[in-house]
Amino acid sequence: MTTIAARLGGPLGAFARARVAGPCAILALLVLVAALTTPRFLDAQNLRNLGLEMAIVAIIAIGSTLVILTAQIDLSPGSIVALTSMSTALLLTEVHMDPVYASLLILALGAGAGLVNGFFSSYGRIPSFIFTLATLSIYRGLAFAENDGTPIFGLGGLSHLFYDELAGVPYPFLYAVVLYALAWAYLRYTRGGRRIYAVGGNESAARLVGIKVNRVRMKVFVIAGILAAFGGLLMSSQLDSGSPDYGQGMELQAIAAAVIGGASLFGGRGSIVATLVGATIIAVVQNVLNLHSVGTAWQNITTGVIIAIAVGIDMWRGEVARVGVAGWRRLSPRRPEPEPVSDEAAARREERENARAGV
Repeated sequence: MTTIAARLGGPLGAFARARVAGPCAILALLVLVAALTTPRFLDAQNLRNLGLEMAIVAIIAIGSTLVILTAQIDLSPGSIVALTSMSTALLLTEVHMDPVYASLLILALGAGAGLVNGFFSSYGRIPSFIFTLATLSIYRGLAFAENDGTPIFGLGGLSHLFYDELAGVPYPFLYAVVLYALAWAYLRYTRGGRRIYAVGGNESAARLVGIKVNRVRMKVFVIAGILAAFGGLLMSSQLDSGSPDYGQGMELQAIAAAVIGGASLFGGRGSIVATLVGATIIAVVQNVLNLHSVGTAWQNITTGVIIAIAVGIDMWRGEVARVGVAGWRRLSPRRPEPEPVSDEAAARREERENARAGV
């Protein structure tokens, strides 16, 4: 019986110890509460909208997770979304560029924005929090300057690239799944992925083994910029417009998704799969608030509370785990201590063992 229980409990125990277990439990609880309190939550159209809302933040959160894994922070993705959405609108409506070429150029723009962040945060030795706080304002300002702050509408050429459907599944959701699969494989099976964890886990040790720390950090900022630009393309195609107001708060949502998923703000620890669960949690919360007609102010307050709780969990994870383990040990039944063996019994057992050995 014990062996069967151990075999059945093995996979469950391994999952319970995994970093994704906690976020999955929170997500399951949220979905249950949402389904019980809002009948419209499980409606097919609402689930479709939920997937679309989640996809953009989830894609941006991939880049934020990679940056956090190297013990850095990026506050500019939301502004890059605004900058790339306005640039996309201008290329399509003013320059009349082919949507494919325009999209490639926009991804290059995102890579350039990420390169600026990465270069000055690594080689320039400016703290990434400070420098990306500056570029958050700079990139948003550039977005406002592109068309004097006026949104541009009518970008129909993007829809067949980013907002169509395949077998009833919207492209943004498919893009998110593919990108997460690639990011998971990269972090788990490639040398570059292991170097990202090494740089965030122990920078000094990474330098001693020959890892070019600054290059690794600059690379993750470039990836984050490309993914933010991709999010800008998805948003522009979804709303059929470009606006300097797009992407506001998305950088905080992306960081929150990574931290809710267990990524440590101190670097070196995190799971890209758990980040996807974290992004889904944020999307579910916002969707439920919308269904209950909660105002924007309270939605912003709720997002801030979620971020605060996520950071607190990251800071106190070790203490909470130690308290939980101690409580479990107190509740679990104690194993009976073995009875002491007398000298006479020990002597008889030794005689029997010698007899079996032929001594």
